[in-house]
Amino acid sequence: MRFSRNIVYLTFLVLLFGTFVLSYSNRVVSADYAALPASAEETTPLNTGDRAPAFTVRTVDGKPFVFDPGNLKRPTILISFRGGWCPFCNMQLAALHTVIPELRENGFDVLFLSNDRPELLYSSLKRETQESIDGLDYVILSDADLSAAMALGTAFRTDKGQIERLERKGRDYEGSSIGKHNALAVPSVYVVNRSGEIVFDFVNPNYKIRLPAEDLLAAANKLMNKTDQVSQ
Repeated sequence: MRFSRNIVYLTFLVLLFGTFVLSYSNRVVSADYAALPASAEETTPLNTGDRAPAFTVRTVDGKPFVFDPGNLKRPTILISFRGGWCPFCNMQLAALHTVIPELRENGFDVLFLSNDRPELLYSSLKRETQESIDGLDYVILSDADLSAAMALGTAFRTDKGQIERLERKGRDYEGSSIGKHNALAVPSVYVVNRSGEIVFDFVNPNYKIRLPAEDLLAAANKLMNKTDQVSQ
């Protein structure tokens, strides 16, 4: 009888400790988001010459996708955007369809990082955008928890007005970085070489200003030219 009581008591202590650890962990995570810059202008993004960070995002199936700059087989282009609800993001993705095939042919991997939840990565895009990128196998990943954005220094808190605007337009933001953390990432483009070094960056706190597709192609080609010169 005493043995049974001890087992019950021990089980209670284990559950109590587990609850405490989970609660503490949640408070720490909440504190991380609360400590984000209050605006896009106050972010401090990584720059050319910095080491690219490792981070984990999610595939459209919700599976973890680990970006490891220490183990890249090909130079990689990271393109971060706010989500399918953003008209400027749609225009950017649609415009890039003209250079993505050439970038891949030149040896680059291209990863798109969206603040949408996994199941909305493609379906939330405008029909015209979906038609533009159809057949190009865009690799769009979910950064709804802002793992990549915080590592890159581009995450910031949004005001309630952003949510109100999305609600007025009937946008589905549940499970996105806005819905979960009231935060977004500054749209950005990073080119990372095989050594894990950032060799090009474009980050503008004005979300309406995006890197033109031809400028990205030129920056990537410049990197390949430098690589060819070193190998000769």
